[in-house]
Amino acid sequence: MQITKLIETQVSTPTTTGTAITLNSATCVRICNDTGGEIVVSISTSVGASTSNSFTIPRYSVEFLQKLSTDVIFTSAAIKANKVGFTN
Repeated sequence: MQITKLIETQVSTPTTTGTAITLNSATCVRICNDTGGEIVVSISTSVGASTSNSFTIPRYSVEFLQKLSTDVIFTSAAIKANKVGFTN
């Protein structure tokens, strides 16, 4: 059975590429959309990057995102995110 290991307290995600964060160099991020709307999650190689890869997280759902420690994330509206890991 795989267990989620919380490494840091959740934070609100930034909403612009200019304020994107690495979540303290996280390589695995738990993203919680606790809103009633769909939220676009974007990942970039640097703060203020002109290009990003994005996906939509459905309302009231949780996703896990694997990224490079130097990649930054931001969302279309503020939601919660944690730096996490997995353990067996």
